[in-house]
Order: sequence, then structure tokens, then C-alpha cells
Amino acid sequence: MRILSLAAFAAAFATAGPAFAAALPFNPEEATQAWLATMGAEATARSNSYFEGGYIIDFAGTALSILVAGLMLILGWARGVRSWIEKTLKWFPLVAFGTSFFYILVSSVLTFPFSYYVGFVRQHRYNLSTQTFPEWFNEQLIGFALALVIGSIFLTVLYVIIRAARNTWWIWGSVVTIAFAGVMSMLFPVYIAPLFNTATPMEQGELRDSILALAQANGVPADNVYVYDRSRQTNSISANVSGFGPTTRISLADTLLERTSPEAVRAVMAHEIGHYVLRHNVSGMIFSSIFILFSFAFVHFTFRWAAKNERWGIRDISDPAGLPLVMVLLAVVGLITAPLQRNLVYFNEQQADMFGLNAAREPDGFAEASVLLSEYRKMEPSAFEEWFFYDHPSGWNRVHNAMVWKAHEIAAGRLPNTPGGPPAGWVPDFVRNHGAAAEPSPTPAAAESSATATEPSPAAPSN
Repeated sequence: MRILSLAAFAAAFATAGPAFAAALPFNPEEATQAWLATMGAEATARSNSYFEGGYIIDFAGTALSILVAGLMLILGWARGVRSWIEKTLKWFPLVAFGTSFFYILVSSVLTFPFSYYVGFVRQHRYNLSTQTFPEWFNEQLIGFALALVIGSIFLTVLYVIIRAARNTWWIWGSVVTIAFAGVMSMLFPVYIAPLFNTATPMEQGELRDSILALAQANGVPADNVYVYDRSRQTNSISANVSGFGPTTRISLADTLLERTSPEAVRAVMAHEIGHYVLRHNVSGMIFSSIFILFSFAFVHFTFRWAAKNERWGIRDISDPAGLPLVMVLLAVVGLITAPLQRNLVYFNEQQADMFGLNAAREPDGFAEASVLLSEYRKMEPSAFEEWFFYDHPSGWNRVHNAMVWKAHEIAAGRLPNTPGGPPAGWVPDFVRNHGAAAEPSPTPAAAESSATATEPSPAAPSN
């Protein structure tokens, strides 16, 4: 019955479609292509190259982590460290801590060349980094120190649980891991983020007031807007919702203020406010909990087979010498769960996009920000690419959704009749800076809308 109802609805919608399209002030498809055309061929090729290279890097990173863990397992390094600590310190938590400390230290050192290429060389090659090597390396050391200490403590607690619970450790370990993630999320904006960036209250002004009004109108108990110095690391734009519970903070990057129009800032911040209002931190934690439970169950039920007859000198799953094997199994199961996790994040991002459009009512600003994000995100992926690799809607989807929303709001009389495409002559700043400014001709829909527009498009660049 439900299928028949859906089929009837689809048939009715398809029949009514031409009538709706005829009433729109511009063609959303043409308006979308006009926005995308502002990038030009060179910038589009550069963006595609960067993002598509990330596909290989994802798999290479997983393969490298398996290789390093496998090397430590076969050569018996973790077993040797465990045996030495057992003889000298004997207390199990210290054995687990020492073995975990050793594993994180050695694996980080062995994978550093890969991290250097991905995080420094490649970022400079695509003009996305603003850091010198000493600046980048200093931040890497801070992150490494945090991972070494916090990671070793967490793994120690996990091994104590494994030793105590045995056959049900994967359940109790999941509970503790979820709680640990929640605590870290709560502490991040207060104690960890300041180690890398400085967040300061946004300057008084009309834009700040409009963002606060937007937040408060949607039930966000915000009394300030924070700006963090993302330009210390990169020139790309961004904003985020960080923290959990009382430490939740909505922040925007200084690069977003410097590179985009006020309309784009409001559109992006409305998207971030949407994450808070729609409780995506809670749903994200629930989704993560399911994946953690599944991953730990996979490790539990495959470890015994993989380490059968004390292979590699591993006694059982509670033996810290088996940590490299645990990491191999987690990497393998990650190949299965990663695209599913990305799709769940994608769903939340799409929800926040629609919330942001309805809350800020800045479709041109949202389209502008989406094009600027294409500096490092491929705008028009294939359907499979977007499903498998994307954790945010593609640039094409975001611009198209904004243009569809705008066309229908104008048709309903809730928005002024402004052009469907970008303002005449508008190009992304990263295109101008590369000296490859595109010169797109206006689409028929955009030209027609320009003739009847009552005010200029709010997407006019602010820089």
C-alpha cells in the first residue's frame, strides 16, 4: 500500500513538475552551472586533482598503518617490550601503558614521512597552507604529545577492561570508549583547541549582532560569537560547532570573515547553528557508538582466530603484545565502516544545509561559500564518488539546493526577485589570485532575472 502511495505521489509530482518550473523566475539548473562556471577550467582541474588525490591517500594511509602494525607484530617488537616491562615493573596496568606508549611512539615515527607529505608538502603544493615548516612541525609535536599521553592512558584502561571482562570486554569497552569520546568532546574547545588556535570574541558590529540574533531566535543560548585564527594554518574557509553540553561553542574562522561577504558568513553560521538545534552532536555520538560496538565485536571474534596457538607470541586478547594485531583488525573493519560513517555525517550535513537556508535566508551567500569551499573539494563528483568518499554534500548539490530554494521563495513572494546566478563579473578570490579568472557568460535565466531584479545579488564579494 505504501509503495502504491509513493508511486502515485511521484506520478503526480512528475505531471505537475512542468507547471511549477514554468512559474519559477529562473532555471535553477542554469543558475547552478553559472555559479560553477565562475571557477574556470584551471581552478576546477586543480580542485578535482586535490580531492581525487585524497581517495588514494585514504587507502594509502590505511595500508601504511596495517603495514607498520604488521611489521611490529612479525618482528616481535611489542612482545619484547611487554616481556621487558613485565619483568621490571610487573603490575599489569603499567605493562599495558608501556606497551601502548611504545606502539604509539614507534608507529608515529615510522609514519611521519607520510604525514609530512600529506600535511605539509601537498598542502603547499595546492596553495592551501600558510605555515612554515617549523610552525607546522611544532603543531605536529603538540598533537603527537597529546596522542601519546591520552592514547596510552585510554588503551591502558581498555586493556584492564579486556582482562577483567574477557568474553564481554567488547561491550564494556564500547561503553567506556563512548564515555571517553564524550568527555574529550566536552574538553576539546576549552583545553585542546587553544593549543592550536586562539579564539576571541567577534568584534562588535552589525554582522555579529545578526549572527547572535539568528542563534537566539533558534533557541541557541549564545551570548557571544567566537572567531579563531585559522589563518595560522591555512587560507581555506571554515566554521564549526565544537564541544558538548555546557562547553558547546559555535565558532567561525578568520578566513571566513576575510574572504566572504557578510551574507555568506550568515549562511555558514546558520548551517552551524543548525547542527546545534538539530542535536547532531547527540545523533553523531549515537551513530559513533554503533560503529564502535561493531568494530570491537569484530576484533573480539576475529582476534582468537588470527592469534591461534599463541601465534607471534600473543597469549590471548588481553595480552598487550597483541596491540599491533588489534590495530590491524580495526584498520580492516574501518574499510567497511568508513563509507557508512561518511554517509551518516553527510545526512546530518544535508539537514544543516536546509536548516541554514531557511534560518538565514541567504541562498546567494550559501552558494558563494559553497564555491569557495571548492578550493579543496571537487564540485561535481559522480554519484558513486559522492556516496563513497564525501561526508558533506558536493558543491554542485549545495549550490543547486540553494538555487532551487531561492527560485521557489521568489515565486512565493517571500524573497526579492534577484538573479539566479552570481553577480556579473564575480569570481572566487582563489581564481583571481591565480590569475586565471573565469569569464562566464550569463545564462538565459540569469540574464532574464537581471532585467527584472529590484536589487543586486547579496553574493557580491567582500574582498
